[in-house]
Amino acid sequence: MKNKVYVIGHKNPDTDSVVAAVAYAKLRNLLGHEEYVACRAGHLNPQTSYIFQKFNIPRPQYIPDLVPKVEYYMPEEFETVDENVSVWEAIGRMEKTGLRVLPVVDSEGRYLSLLHYSGFAQSVLRIMNPEKRNKFATSISLVQKTLNAQPIILNHDADKNFKAFILVGSSSEKTFVERLESHASEDLVVIVSDREDIQRLCIERKVKLMILTSGFALNKELRDLAEKNGVSVIISPYTTTPTAMLIAYSTPVAAVADKEILPVHKNDTTAKIQDILKHSQCKYLPVVDGDNKVIGIISEHDLLKEPNISVVMVDHNELSQAVEDIDHYKILGVIDHHRLGTLSTKYPITFINKPVGSTATLITQLYREYKVPIPKEIASLLLCGILSDTLVLQSATVTELDQETADYLSDITNLDVKELGNEILLAGSHVSGRAADEIIRQDMKEYSEGKAVYTVSQIEVGNPKEILDRKADFLAELEIERRSHKGLFSCLLVTDITTLSSVLLMECDKNFLPFITFPKQEENVYYLQGVVSRKKQLVPLITEQVLNYLK
Repeated sequence: MKNKVYVIGHKNPDTDSVVAAVAYAKLRNLLGHEEYVACRAGHLNPQTSYIFQKFNIPRPQYIPDLVPKVEYYMPEEFETVDENVSVWEAIGRMEKTGLRVLPVVDSEGRYLSLLHYSGFAQSVLRIMNPEKRNKFATSISLVQKTLNAQPIILNHDADKNFKAFILVGSSSEKTFVERLESHASEDLVVIVSDREDIQRLCIERKVKLMILTSGFALNKELRDLAEKNGVSVIISPYTTTPTAMLIAYSTPVAAVADKEILPVHKNDTTAKIQDILKHSQCKYLPVVDGDNKVIGIISEHDLLKEPNISVVMVDHNELSQAVEDIDHYKILGVIDHHRLGTLSTKYPITFINKPVGSTATLITQLYREYKVPIPKEIASLLLCGILSDTLVLQSATVTELDQETADYLSDITNLDVKELGNEILLAGSHVSGRAADEIIRQDMKEYSEGKAVYTVSQIEVGNPKEILDRKADFLAELEIERRSHKGLFSCLLVTDITTLSSVLLMECDKNFLPFITFPKQEENVYYLQGVVSRKKQLVPLITEQVLNYLK
């Protein structure tokens, strides 16, 4: 697999998070870095889905987790070999490329077996063993190609595999006749020199293939007889001994490759294959896709290398909000507008963090700094990201830079800020018919203060009554969320986009209740006048309450 850089937002991504990933990956692509790929760490919420559908833009790749997988460690370089290629040709390819193994495949690239040195060495030794009378698979064409021999007569079945037995015609005529008679002529490959008496015996006996060594030619009479009797004849450029040795390497790779080595899949975890590799004879495993076609090779050594993916985090900088197992990979950069979390790296990275209303604002500024024209569809996404994250520039997080950037993107796209903003807010405000757990998790972030862990979800609606009428369902799901995170509390900020205020539904540890200072509207529900921003308004207030609790 080629090296890739995943540009990815937080879990349970909102519009700004997804837009930022797409726009920044596109910027890097336009700058000549094709390895950057936009990703998302969760499913798109209704608002974000609406935006991507409205502008007919493909959704970014879904990466549910970054658990170390085979594809992240699989080298780009690999080769396969067709099942009918000779061992000699395969060895030559391995020597030339430096590869230690070759997956053997059928005509459609599907995996059959694995060719490795120890495997075919054992097969060759078995064929060459003078103590045993072993046959081996080959074809006349493979023998001819392996010896680089001059074809004289090749019968119509030259490409057909058969079980061959090798005889060397170096004995007396009487002894040779006895040896001929002890074998089926249709299986015999006979190596002869310039002895015409032995040549004639082979032809009259109708052996499968006769090989003349040292470049000796066949006289016209014997050639005609060989043609009449259906005997194939080739001329080896080598003497008898090297000719006999090389024939053993003419067997097709399918006959000597290791069929016991089963393939793995690119999505298999490295933990799963480590034990398989440990007990594998050659310490290599073929990697296949869903159609069993070979897409690579993985070895024990590969698992010790750096993975072939890196990450850029956008719209977050806390590992608790990041895609699962991101800590296994090199983080190249962070582009964010939230508070600083506990992220640390072993090396310097690009870190862009500014107090603006949207990460989309920061991405737009990067296009301008690099002097790269923003494609119209990307500008449309960026504008939606700003308007979504700032409640159409009405949130307490809005800065002059957000306002100026929104105007700039509006000019590029010819989209009206207020009209587009209201349209996308409305698209994300529908809660009727949606399950409480879906709404809570669509935009949920996890935070930590000291030993305390908590989650804060947010949804923007036209009227909080739809949520409050189902209060029991939402509180039940919040309690499930709190327990699953072993958290101090879990809450849902329900923001009214018409009044620019919110209500807060909360389930918490009973010991935390005395520290909640928000105006109580009803049991487990608090009213937050003028609070619309989780980042700039709610989280700082909650943080203060948590710190008081931890004292």
